[in-house]
Amino acid sequence: MKSSSEILKALENESIEILRETAAAFRKPVLLYSIGKDSAVLLHLAMKAFHPAPIPFPVLHIDTTWKFKEMISFRGEMAKKYNLNLLVHTNQDGVSQGVTPFNTGASEYTRVMKTVALRQALDANAFDAAIGGSRRDEERSRAKERIFSVRESGHRWDPRNQRPELWRTYNPKITNEQSMRVFPLSDWTELDIWSYILEHDVPVNPLYFAKERPVVFRGEQMIMVDDDRFPLINGEKPVMKQIRFRTLGCYPLTAAVESNATTVTEIVEEVMNVKLSERATRLIDGEKEDSMEKKKTEGYF
Repeated sequence: MKSSSEILKALENESIEILRETAAAFRKPVLLYSIGKDSAVLLHLAMKAFHPAPIPFPVLHIDTTWKFKEMISFRGEMAKKYNLNLLVHTNQDGVSQGVTPFNTGASEYTRVMKTVALRQALDANAFDAAIGGSRRDEERSRAKERIFSVRESGHRWDPRNQRPELWRTYNPKITNEQSMRVFPLSDWTELDIWSYILEHDVPVNPLYFAKERPVVFRGEQMIMVDDDRFPLINGEKPVMKQIRFRTLGCYPLTAAVESNATTVTEIVEEVMNVKLSERATRLIDGEKEDSMEKKKTEGYF
């Protein structure tokens, strides 16, 4: 039976092979950087894959303007620390139209500020392959993805028209109208991610560690009030709770969990005992069963 370190090494080798194949097979790939834990591992793997040379493709962050403040500051720290060729794109049409998580609903907000914004950035830079940190264990539609997942014209994804990947044989060929989404972390789990972060001392955002933070309750979900744009209801006041985040995104749509885990070791122990998927804390996923698959067919990651 393989040890945890042996499993992580096998996963690392597979991911590095995928990253190198992507760099070799495509004219202009880009690495998507969400500033979360999966992106942190993906960035670490990309640096390791091409060391001592720099990462041979730019790093792209889609900024909705509603990310946690600590995400944006961490993004700047990582870009400076690793001398990244960082591109940041915001859908300015959505901004000028006043699209927010509150006045359009989570689904429409996600479509405009994430899906459309991503398509804009990919088209404007003529990227033919986008590398992302999605994992198959996150939720059902992501389990349908191949590692090399073809997108048709307009970045459309058809889950019924997927290429076989038998015995780790990849097919990176695309036509001029197509593009590719690449998922080097497909075979990783949340526990694998945190175990790798622990073993390799990968820097991650402070929001993953438990700390007293101001929250309000929306139903059964705890939402951190990260700035004064958050609309309070009937004079309610945020309360301080010892919380951390299992996944990061736009702060009004990302619920916290109560936790005492203040180190990576404690997070690993916590993840080993939890049964609920981390995506349960993403409010955009829970609208209906097919919501994520619908978003992905339109170009969402």
